[in-house]
Amino acid sequence: MTEITLDHALDTVQQLPLDQQEMLLEIIRSRQIARRRREIAQDAQESLVAFRAGKLKPAPLKDIVKGLHEGRNNPDS
Repeated sequence: MTEITLDHALDTVQQLPLDQQEMLLEIIRSRQIARRRREIAQDAQESLVAFRAGKLKPAPLKDIVKGLHEGRNNPDS
């Protein structure tokens, strides 16, 4: 299968009429949202399995939020 470069894809999209370019953007965004939802559902399912197996413990909400903020501020950790 031939690899498509980003430049080639952009050149191809530029050849589409404006309404089709806008439609393409909507399709791509919808697919990104759907993909992210699937990832979140998968993460939730894995967390439930881990919780039921005793690998995760309940924690106060403030501790969870604090951990999320720390993770966002230190993405390498």
